[in-house]
Amino acid sequence: MFTEGPQKVTADHLKRDAFLYVRQSSLRQVFENTESTKRQYALRDRAAALGWPIERIHVIDSDQGRSGAQAEHRDGFQRLTSEVAMGRAGIVLGLEVSRLARNNADWHRLLELAALSHTLILDEDGIYDPAHFNDRLLLGLKGTMSEAELHVLKARLQGGIRNKARRGELELALPIGLAYGADGAVVLDPDRQIQDTVRLLFETFRQCSSASAVVRRFQQEGWRFPRRVRRGVGKGDVLWGALDHSRVAQILHNPRYAGAFAYGRTRSACNAQLKSIHRKVPREQWQVLIADAHAGYIDWQEYERNQATLRQNTAGFGEAARGGMPREGVGLLQGRVVCGRCGARMRVRYQNVERHLEPYYQCTEAVVRRAGKLCQSVRGRPIDEAVSALLLDTVAPAAIEMALAVQEEIAHRIEEAEGLRRSQLERARYEAELARRRYLKVDPDNRLVADALEADWNDRLRHLDALQREHERQRAADRGLLSEEARGRILSLAREFRHVWNDPRTEPIERKRIVALLIEDVTLVKADRISIHVRFRGGKTKSLTIDKPKPIALIRKTLPEVVRAVDELLETCTDRQVAAQLNGLGYRNWKGQAFTLKKVMLVRTAYHLKSRFERLRERGMLTGDELAKQLGVCTTTVHHWGRASLLKRHLYGNNYRCLYEPVSDVVVIKGVGGRYGSRPPALIAAPSTAQGAI
Repeated sequence: MFTEGPQKVTADHLKRDAFLYVRQSSLRQVFENTESTKRQYALRDRAAALGWPIERIHVIDSDQGRSGAQAEHRDGFQRLTSEVAMGRAGIVLGLEVSRLARNNADWHRLLELAALSHTLILDEDGIYDPAHFNDRLLLGLKGTMSEAELHVLKARLQGGIRNKARRGELELALPIGLAYGADGAVVLDPDRQIQDTVRLLFETFRQCSSASAVVRRFQQEGWRFPRRVRRGVGKGDVLWGALDHSRVAQILHNPRYAGAFAYGRTRSACNAQLKSIHRKVPREQWQVLIADAHAGYIDWQEYERNQATLRQNTAGFGEAARGGMPREGVGLLQGRVVCGRCGARMRVRYQNVERHLEPYYQCTEAVVRRAGKLCQSVRGRPIDEAVSALLLDTVAPAAIEMALAVQEEIAHRIEEAEGLRRSQLERARYEAELARRRYLKVDPDNRLVADALEADWNDRLRHLDALQREHERQRAADRGLLSEEARGRILSLAREFRHVWNDPRTEPIERKRIVALLIEDVTLVKADRISIHVRFRGGKTKSLTIDKPKPIALIRKTLPEVVRAVDELLETCTDRQVAAQLNGLGYRNWKGQAFTLKKVMLVRTAYHLKSRFERLRERGMLTGDELAKQLGVCTTTVHHWGRASLLKRHLYGNNYRCLYEPVSDVVVIKGVGGRYGSRPPALIAAPSTAQGAI
């Protein structure tokens, strides 16, 4: 012990306050290591002996139960550092250096501030002045030894844990569905309902290959999933509630369900806010992985398949992320089209064409990665139609077998759901009976407790009644699914698979699921024609070639034979008559619509065809005004003679739009009007040519 300690304390130090820092690393040490706590509080007497009044000796013990490895969350240490930095502390007291800090960065920061403010530091061995080189050197060595001591302790503990983990004997918290037996071995949870529910989750994922689909299935069926309380009030109790996506992902990624013991799946790290977080570690970096270490719900091969499926379902960009789960949109090959030029995955872009979405398969690898241009862009509808035709030819022979398999699958699912609902009913009956026994055991005079237990009993009974009614309703619906009528519908759908595939009421996502089962990927190469290379599941390939989709200008272009027919018909017909003749011959426009007056006029104008009027004028036909001037009558009289067939006329529009053939060798007899009789104008042939009226 230093003998020069009292001489280091000066009047300047005594003018300032003394601060005693008290800390234990854990709450268990606080309650069990009471002697260490007493020794720390006894340092107040040392400060009083050095000359500090008892009222100016401040005890900082707000960090009890906190580790000294870092200053974060240690409000007491931060307060002490502030007091030293502001020059209010004359001396800092601690039983040993490890009480103040086990981190060299925090410790040397405190020493630097103490040296600047001329603050003394006292421990069980003596008094030190950080402003003096020798004292500061000794304090630095003590801090280094304290941090090294913590490292050695951690290394010993971690070494023992890792050694036990390598043997697979380390007891870790088990997920729901697994429990420790009487001999310490990992066994399936003895609760049959928990077992069936966990098995149902894996079975559902095996069927739909999507974590989100598992959540939707549980929600649609009204199934609940168990959760065990890990800490706090009700620790160890099992709670039943709705299933969410994160829970499904945790279960599917956990190797314990495959009977494997794993240690080191996560590691501790600090984020930007210096908060401790856990980061996932790749499987190659796990410290321990022992397959078939205990009982599980699936085997290791199925666990590997599940991980591959989950990685495939992860939405991402690039060559490695192909063939994800079916998503929204009408593009049949979404997620399965590969660019035949660069090998990257082609994405789907939708464009509004004629009031409906038209898919386009585009390779945007160069655009996104290198700010380049599109590698290739192909209209999706012809590609989808070609692949659909190929699938129909491939799948149709096996449709009946698939239908029978669907029937068996439906029966199996109904049986699983029935068993799970029975388990829920049994548990609800047990809870209702338990609530009844609690109510009967209570003292009737204790109304506060009796009323609460009676209300709980009533709630359990109402819940049981709701479950029973839901169970009966679901059973009735399931019987409908297994009826002969339902079986007949399934077989008829199998025989009419082509009709079902092309039915507009069939959802696009259902077609995509069928494609995902049969096709691995489709490679497109756009040249003079489009090459389609289909790779089926199992390795079989098929190549197709189709014409490139025509531009919209060519699609909307009227067929040459229609133009020729219009040109020929205009010699003898009006535009309206031409439309009727075209429809009678079976011609249609590019939309498949019948021809009308306006459509014929549009074709005539677009292809610069002469109108009926122009054709008649070229043949020497006269208008009504011209013929009236020639005959010396009014235009109304000419039209009247035309309607009476006295003049030969040719229509070029409606009944009032016409041209007349020229007349010769005729005599016009003017009409006479009068009160006692009148004679309309008449047109007769000349005497030298013929006799009588024309």
